[in-house]
Formats: sequence, C-alpha cells, structure tokens
Amino acid sequence: MTATIDSPSSERSTDLLTAVLLGGDFRREHGFWQRLIRTKPFRRPDHRTAEQRLALTYERLRVLNDCLDSAARLAADPRALAALHEWLGPVDPALTTVAGIHYNLFLGSLLDHGGDGDRDLSDFLRLRRIGTFLCTEVAHGNDAAAVETTAAYDRERDGFVLRTPHAGAQKFMPNTSPAGGPKTGLVAARLLVDGADHGVFLFLVPLTDAGRALPGVRIRRLPIRTGSPVDHCLTSFDQVFVGRDALLDGDHGRIGADGEFSSAIDNRRRRFLASIGRVTSGKISMTACAVGCARATLAVAVRYGAHRYISGPRGSRQVPVIAHRSHHGPLAAAMATVFAMSLLHRRALDRWEGGEQPAEAERLVAVAKGWITWQARSVIVECRERCGAQALLEHNGMSELVTGVEGAITAEGDNLAIHAKAAAEMLFAAAPTGPDPAPGGGPGELDDPGFHRRLLAELERIWFERARERMGLAPHGDPLARWNAASGPALRGVEAHAQWQAAEAYAEAVTALPEGSARERLDELQRLFALDRIARGGGDLLAAGLLTADQVKELPDRVEELITAVAPHLPDLVESFALPPELLADWPIARPDYVAAYDDPGAPWQSDGGLAAVRDER
Repeated sequence: MTATIDSPSSERSTDLLTAVLLGGDFRREHGFWQRLIRTKPFRRPDHRTAEQRLALTYERLRVLNDCLDSAARLAADPRALAALHEWLGPVDPALTTVAGIHYNLFLGSLLDHGGDGDRDLSDFLRLRRIGTFLCTEVAHGNDAAAVETTAAYDRERDGFVLRTPHAGAQKFMPNTSPAGGPKTGLVAARLLVDGADHGVFLFLVPLTDAGRALPGVRIRRLPIRTGSPVDHCLTSFDQVFVGRDALLDGDHGRIGADGEFSSAIDNRRRRFLASIGRVTSGKISMTACAVGCARATLAVAVRYGAHRYISGPRGSRQVPVIAHRSHHGPLAAAMATVFAMSLLHRRALDRWEGGEQPAEAERLVAVAKGWITWQARSVIVECRERCGAQALLEHNGMSELVTGVEGAITAEGDNLAIHAKAAAEMLFAAAPTGPDPAPGGGPGELDDPGFHRRLLAELERIWFERARERMGLAPHGDPLARWNAASGPALRGVEAHAQWQAAEAYAEAVTALPEGSARERLDELQRLFALDRIARGGGDLLAAGLLTADQVKELPDRVEELITAVAPHLPDLVESFALPPELLADWPIARPDYVAAYDDPGAPWQSDGGLAAVRDER
C-alpha cells in the first residue's frame, strides 16, 4: 500500500473558527494528517473479518511511518502526537491505539531516557520491529507502581533476569502478539539488586520474531474486545535475560560499573513516575482522540439530520428531521460542548508544552483528559441516537467510535482514578483555583459572560467547601473514612473546575476574534455552554446568594433562546471542523444519497417496468 499526499487546500471562509478549534497555525500542525487520511490506504475498507482488519491496522501503520520525514521527530513532539490522535481516531481507532503506543509510549520513552545516544533505534524508526508498552498487570492497573514482575540484576552476566511470579503479575492488554511483525516491548518491572527492591523501571525486551514469541516469553491473546480489533494479550516472563543496556536509566536510577544501584530520587514511587513520564503525553493524546471522534460524529449527525426527511405535522409536506427542536436542540448543545472540549484540550496542551508550573499543568492535563473523554462519550452517544438504527451499523462509522471512546476513558489512567487524584490535590490546596470573587459577591447580569465564568468558579468553590465540611465530620484517625466522606463533592468540584477552565478558554478565543459573524457564532456557543452548566447548579448558586430566584427561573428560557440562535448555523459550524470530504464520503449516512448504500441491483425498481409494477401494487 502507498499513499500520495496532495498539496494543502485553498483558504476557506470558515478559517477563523477552524483556527479556534485547531490553533492559529492549524495548516502546519494538522495539514499533514488531514491530507494523509484522504489517501486511498486510509479510506474505509469493505467488510473484513477481525483478523483482516487487524492486519490492515498494521499495514496502515507502515504506510504512516513511510510518510513521515522523521519518526523520532514525531515521537519527540507532543503537539504532533496529539494531532495524530485527533485525525486518525475517527478513521481507525485500532491504528490510533497501536500508533500511539509505538510512537509515544515506546519510542518516546526511549528518546526521553537517552535513546538518542548510544542505543540503536533504527529498527524501531523504520518499523523493522514494532514497539509496545507493558506496564499494567492482571492485578495492577491504576496502582501500576505496585506491579510484581521482577527484573533481578545478575552480576555475573551483567544484565537482568525478568520473571513473572504468579498469574496476577501477567502483563495485561498490550499488543504483544506477532501480528504486524516482530515486536519489542518496554516492560515495567521491579528492579532487584542483591534482593533489595529499588522500585519499578522500564526494560527494553525483545518479545517476538515474525511468527512466535521468543524463548522465555509467553504470549496469549485475550478475548476480542468490542470495537476495533487490536491484538491485546497476556504476557509473562520465565527467566528472560537481557543485557545491562536494557534498563532505561537516568538520574532516577542506574546500575554503576561496580554493579551498585544509585538514584537522585529517594522515593520509589517518584522513580516509577519518572520512568513512565510519557503517560502524561498519552493523556493529551487520548483527549485529542476523543475530541476528533466527537467532532466527526457530530458532523455526521448534523448532515444526516438535514437530509433525512420525515412527514410534517398533520400530513403537510415532509421536513428534514433536524427541523424539530427535539432533534436540533441536543445537537446545538453538543456543538457548544465540542467547541468547549476542543478549547480545553488546546489550553491543557499549551500549558503542558509551555513547561511553566509543571505540577499544575500536569493536573490540568489529567482533569481535561477525564472531563473531555467523558463529554465525548455523551456527545457520541447523543449523535448515535439522533441517527437512529443507521448508526448502529458498522459501515456508518459511529458504532466503533462509541466503543472506541471507552478505551480513551480507561487508557493512560482511568478517568475516575485521575480525577480522584486531582480532587485530593485540589482539596488540600493552600488557595482555591479560579478568579477572586467580585466585590459584593452577589448576583450579576445573565447577559454577562464574565458573570457566567464567575458562577462556574463559584460552583467549584461550593463543591470543595462542601467536601472539606464533610471531611471534618468524619472520624479522625481514619483516612479512608475521611476521604470517602469528601470524595463525592470533591469529584464534583473537579468537574466544575474543568467547566470553568473551558469557559475561560472560550472567553480568550472570543476576545481574540475580530468583529464579525465568526465572533458572533462563538459568543453564542460560549453562552450556551456556560448557561447550560449554570442551570444544572442553579439550586446551589441560589442558596449561596449568587443567583436570584427570578434568574434561576429564567435560565431555561435563556438556554432555549441560545439553541434557537445556534441551530440554523449548525451546518456552517460543522464546516469549521475541516473534516476531509473523503472521510465523510466513507460513511453512507453522511451523504445525501445514503439510500444508495442499500440499493438492490436486482430489484424490480431498477427497470421502468418494475417501477410501473410497484406503482400498480400501491
């Protein structure tokens, strides 16, 4: 398979809103991926078995790699990795999974830990060997720092012996089978030196040749998961020896020439976190994937709603289903959410890449990952429902994205776990996040977006204050009971924080636009997003004296007015997603002639006589 990439398309009238979604330099940052998915190898294939689709996934990975000017440059660039996920996600979730593992978790970790020095990476850069990442185990997922696979230092051979001690320590889920070609993995294992446990490090371990597992490595395929097929496996090790250079060492830990261990980090958990630093970039990639999939499904739902006609009231002429408020209302709300997701994703990416206040930036990445992937699921499911039974069929593209977003919710840290960690950090923070309360602290004007943002920040404060109060009532000396008392409202506080961050990103984007229709559309969307969330917390805001009773009553009407304003512009807003027409053409329900996908060449209506017979029967 080969791919031919054409030159970028000409300027479009929707460029201003596209730049809001994708960034001001979107042609440089996203153009390659937009053009790549237009090429023949990435078009939707005819029906294939699960094994054929898996083979296609790795075939596409090789096409992708051949199109890159530098695989190492991609692996070293979190912005490029995010763009990869944003565009490949809607096309092939399985490809997105294996590409993310190879370029980010595997190759990126090698580069981060000195792989661009003495270690020869040519096999991985040219895909003579595919990289994978073995961290979680059957009994250890979100507590991966407790993995039980061991790597014991062998002084005589100056290397390490990997061993899986029991069934719960088998590596769980990585794509380690020989499918696609020979595989090498980065294995998270406990480093043992003379029996002393120095914590979890990564080890470079060859796993398979072109057809089978290597000696001492046992690989078994897991049952097929729902959605796009990936060769998920159980992997274990029986006295597998690797040389000293297999250890991905650094300041966090190394074995000296004298065979002694040393580290600049005393804490074993922090050593582990230093080893798997690429997981943060992976969170950003999962967020990008969710954003891309949500945009694609929303685009299809809007298009299908416009060319799916139903009978009008009382036998009047047919109307497109999207003409009904019950149909376009949820899609308008989804549009406001998708823009919020996109803006928050870029805000988190910018903060992380900027390198300032790394702890706060990393927490924002985690908060954004959880909130955005959960929102993506809601949007994708809503769009699936708006497209009815058609969207349940695999060839219309949505069904695999419904299951694919579940993977993003779980990968690189389960959403609930990473939000719980963020909640604990924010609960004990010295100062609350968000803007300072306005003078007087009372109700403002519902027409004021600044007031909207203040209310969202106040919701965060309300939930964390409630969490602190509940923690104070729990028994002292029982940390679990105290956390259980506080965790519910604290998690709501994290959600409110994500919404406030998204509203702030909206405000910055609106301010940056020149006067005109693009700014008007974005302002309508930011208001719809904010007021919809404020309405959900209206009772708490009323109790806190931040809204009046009349304002609480007025909120549903304001939301309805904004839906009325946004709905006519849904097709134009979809255009700002800059989805290649080839992508949409591969999903029949995205086309006005969607009925043609179900036509029967041998049916009587194919001839004039047949049509006449059908008319007579009627």
